[in-house]
Amino acid sequence: MTGPLVSLLIVVASVATAIVLVLKARFPAFLALLIVALGAGLAFGAPPDEVIASVRKGLGDALGFVAVVVGLGAMFGALLETGGGVEAIATKLLARFGEKQAPWALTVIGVVVGVPLFFDVALIILAPVLCAMALKANRPVVWFALPVLAGLAVMHALLPPHPGPVAAAELLKADYGQIALWGLVCGLPAVLVAGPVYALVAYRKAQAGDFTPPPQTQASGDRVADIGFGVALTAMLAPLTLIMIGAAARSWPSGSFTDLVVFFGHPFSALILACLGVWILLSLRYRTPRATLLKITGRALEPAGAISLVVGAGAAFKQVLIDSGVGAHITTAMSATPVTPLLFGFLVAAIVRIAQGSATVAMVTAAGLAAPLVAAAGLPPAQVALVLIGIGAGATIVSHVNDTGFWLVSQYLGLSETQTFRAWTIGSTLAGLTTLAMALVVSALI
Repeated sequence: MTGPLVSLLIVVASVATAIVLVLKARFPAFLALLIVALGAGLAFGAPPDEVIASVRKGLGDALGFVAVVVGLGAMFGALLETGGGVEAIATKLLARFGEKQAPWALTVIGVVVGVPLFFDVALIILAPVLCAMALKANRPVVWFALPVLAGLAVMHALLPPHPGPVAAAELLKADYGQIALWGLVCGLPAVLVAGPVYALVAYRKAQAGDFTPPPQTQASGDRVADIGFGVALTAMLAPLTLIMIGAAARSWPSGSFTDLVVFFGHPFSALILACLGVWILLSLRYRTPRATLLKITGRALEPAGAISLVVGAGAAFKQVLIDSGVGAHITTAMSATPVTPLLFGFLVAAIVRIAQGSATVAMVTAAGLAAPLVAAAGLPPAQVALVLIGIGAGATIVSHVNDTGFWLVSQYLGLSETQTFRAWTIGSTLAGLTTLAMALVVSALI
């Protein structure tokens, strides 16, 4: 068992090693992350069997959900793309808003979709349209993706029904109405800064350049039909709508109908239905041979497998850090820090987030430690909600190699690791710091 200082040194060395292996030594990300995960576990003094168990758990948890969603999303995107639907949506959005105004419209999409949907599910469904817009406009894909990513990330950290805010609210005894109010007040400026504003500053003059098409675009093949905008938009919105309704149905009275709605609103079910719908449309309406459809979906699964393995390796690294107890060491060291509950929650969540990658774990850890401080201070409901907002801000910053979201963004948008650091890591940090600044201002005014 290591002490707090040694634990932090191991974390820093592990993250640095992963970055060097991937960026400098040009190791495959999957191999580099597994090497670092195993090495970190042994450095923490865990028995080899426990290290292997942590790696297996991290891989299993990620592959049990993310891999299925990535696979289904890849097939759905490939079918919609080869049917001309993705290009139809991208063309319409660019024609309606223009390439310079489109990021502002995509910001709204990111916020609206990000409230009920998990980050990874929404990104996988929307990624083909973002990539098609980038290729059509000859822009870097992050020009269009950053506004969506900012909306998804901020809503994931600040608003129910996402697991981090819900767990933190229960620990802090926070009022959900206050959370929703101040989450939007503090979160929307953060989305604007980290999304369209950052894209405008960093990528306004950039062309597509070396931003290569993502794997699912390369695997899609030639077009087999010309699906119109209306049909394509309906197909794209169908799984999103089902998932949103399914999330809402969890609060309905229990019964067979509610269970059925929740079942069909699960990402697995929603994406399966979406794939079947586009398959039937291409087969019956456009007379696409089944052999061609099988070839399209088969090609789509090839890059999906590689994406899933990289995300799984990132999850394995994260799980080793979680099981090491580094979060407990950090919270113990921070407990004597003489700061306000809001700043305390932010700092604990930020350090845990940077150390082990999971935003949800960072929020739960920080909320558990901040709860006694909040109770002792006798804060009113609005201030308690702002403490949670500060915790969410800390859990948003510095997404890097130990966060599965980093690898999902990198692999699914076709970005190199360096490009992902510049776009996603900086963007997530801007989102967290802006959220904190807004929470501090609001806390001082109310």
